[in-house]
Amino acid sequence: MLDEKSEERTVEKDLVEFIAKSLVDDPSGVQVNMIEGEKSTILELKVSQDDVGKVIGKHGRIAKAVRTILSASATKTGKRVVLEILD
Repeated sequence: MLDEKSEERTVEKDLVEFIAKSLVDDPSGVQVNMIEGEKSTILELKVSQDDVGKVIGKHGRIAKAVRTILSASATKTGKRVVLEILD
C-alpha cells in the first residue's frame, strides 16, 4: 500500500511538472520538489526567473487553476496537496 501512495504522489508531481513545462518558455528550468507530511504533501515549483509570471498568470488565475486540478487529482487519496510557487 505504501508503494501505491508514493506512486500517486509521483503522479501529482508529474502532473504539476507537465503543466508547468507546457506553460513556460524554458522547460529545462522547471523543478518540482515534493515534501511529504502526515496529512498533507507540499509540492514546491521552481521555474526560471523570466517564467514566474507565466506560471502565476494575471491575478493568479493560472496558479489557481493548477491548484484546482491538483486538488481534484489528490481527492481520491484523502490527503491534502499544496502547491507553492517559488521565486
